[in-house]
Amino acid sequence: MSENRQSGVQEFEYKAEMKQLLHLIVHSLYTHPEIFLRELVSNAADALSKFHFRQLTESESPAEDEGELKISITVDEEKRSFVIEDNGVGMSEDELIANLGTVARSGTLGFLQTLKDRQQEGSGIDASLIGQFGVGFYSVFMVTDEVTVETKAEGSPACRWVSSGEGTYTIETVEREHRGTTISFTLREESKEFAESYRLEAIIRKYSNFVDFPIYLDNKRINSVEALWQKPKSELKDEEVEEFYKFVSVDYQEPLAHLHLSLEGVVSFKALLFLPKEAPVDMLYQQGSLENHGPQLYVKKVMIQNECKELLPEYLRFIKGVVDTEDLPLNVSREVVQNSPVMAKIRQILTSKIIAWFETLAEEEPGKFQQFYKAFGPVIKIGLNTDFTNRDKLIELLRFESSLKEEGEYVTLREYVTGMKPDQKEIYYLSGDNRRQLLSHPNLEYFRKKGIEVLLLVDPVDVFVIPSINEYDEKPLKSIEKADIDFAAEEEEKEGEALAGSMIEPVLKIFRETLGEKVEDVVESRRLVNSPVTLVGSKDAMDTQVERMLRMMNKETAPGKKILEVNPSHPIIKNLAGLCVLNDKNPIIPATVRQLFEGALLLEGGIEDPAEFVSRMNDIIEAATKTSKS
Repeated sequence: MSENRQSGVQEFEYKAEMKQLLHLIVHSLYTHPEIFLRELVSNAADALSKFHFRQLTESESPAEDEGELKISITVDEEKRSFVIEDNGVGMSEDELIANLGTVARSGTLGFLQTLKDRQQEGSGIDASLIGQFGVGFYSVFMVTDEVTVETKAEGSPACRWVSSGEGTYTIETVEREHRGTTISFTLREESKEFAESYRLEAIIRKYSNFVDFPIYLDNKRINSVEALWQKPKSELKDEEVEEFYKFVSVDYQEPLAHLHLSLEGVVSFKALLFLPKEAPVDMLYQQGSLENHGPQLYVKKVMIQNECKELLPEYLRFIKGVVDTEDLPLNVSREVVQNSPVMAKIRQILTSKIIAWFETLAEEEPGKFQQFYKAFGPVIKIGLNTDFTNRDKLIELLRFESSLKEEGEYVTLREYVTGMKPDQKEIYYLSGDNRRQLLSHPNLEYFRKKGIEVLLLVDPVDVFVIPSINEYDEKPLKSIEKADIDFAAEEEEKEGEALAGSMIEPVLKIFRETLGEKVEDVVESRRLVNSPVTLVGSKDAMDTQVERMLRMMNKETAPGKKILEVNPSHPIIKNLAGLCVLNDKNPIIPATVRQLFEGALLLEGGIEDPAEFVSRMNDIIEAATKTSKS
């Protein structure tokens, strides 16, 4: 340190690592230069908060009463001058040296190491890192060559701090009447955009719109939107909540519902969260579409991240809104957010509260919940295989169409179990493209006749998620496309007399010989009522719908062999048995067998040669019409 005794100006030299830091900031950190304004506003808001806290807590109020606590910014576009002023606590000379001369003391070397590591990784230098180690103020050197800070704390003389960021800074005592801090500088030519009022206004609205103190730009208040999440729930008005949602979500519609939280404990935070009415199509079915989404993260009403994915698990990141905490440092970086135990706890609590919110909607506002579920149900289901802590609660939220419900009505697993037949031991489901297709599926015939409810899985996500549930309330979930369905407890009632065992076995033998390796087996069916044949999978076989989905996704998945079930009561099967007795070499028999098999394949969308199928069908019709004439 050196001192000019005549002028009273003291000159200080930065430490070696500080010089390195300033050199990097001045010459390398140009990724997001607008951040300098966020940092300056944040520092000013912090100074105002400290003064306000003193006003509220000290037995004797501070001596000075300068009216409204505020942040004022003035710029001159022609001169490129920039001034930001607050009437907060201000700083003494010792505080100036501590706050602006040592850069968070031990933090400087850590910051430099982080920058070095990023350069080695080829990640580049990101100006958003500057807040991590308490060096936010120095981002101002991205836009100017010299900064002057004039400040006064109560009970201390006013001081002026000046630095060009080139290794030294000066401090001198000056005359200043009022408490607070003024930072002034001239913008570089290449940074002159930050002397334009409209540009500064946009930055303030982006990062600092909800600072708890008014921000004036050339005497015009900018942060006009109130931080609604800070208000008591009872004081929130529907109109202002809707407008706030539109502001943070850029959505033209009102939200479907909102959740206000104010929590204190291990971690403290406030939140105002929203359910959108609709979900973009790519959000539901495009892998990774929610990966980088999330609510906005604020610290002390200053926006830290616009899309903070660390706040929620991926399956909940369609939630819009704001989370504000005081348990993180104001200048927190993305890297700190990712690894912070505070963030992990907030995420855990938020997730639990949001799921409880969904449960409340389902119970108290079922119409609204159904609208939400139609929009975001597929995303919620993804959470079953990723959020094992809340898996049981998510299962209770699931809703399904079913064979016993009208179109548009849904059933929960709890409701399904309550309505099960007395001797029913399993929960049945069938997956497909749409309700109409499933209701006409041969595999459903037995269950519809007996009045046994079957869940209809028409959401593409279902086939990957629902089988993973395995069981609910000790009842196994089972696809009715599987061969191991237990029909033993049911008394069979066929439409018409079934073929005797001696008659059906030759027919089954011909089916096996004709189809060969195309099927795993051919067996007598207990599930068919109106259809002659159907295809089912073995116990461990992949669901038909899963196979189709994988093929659509260009996955190399060979179709698994199925078991063909034959209905011994169906007229076609009886006719085949009669033909076998008369002449088992009749060419119409194998042609009919192949046609029945490929017809079953057609229902599952798995037929390989439609032209051959149609040609064979024409041959059979021709033979049938010849027979009828004779």
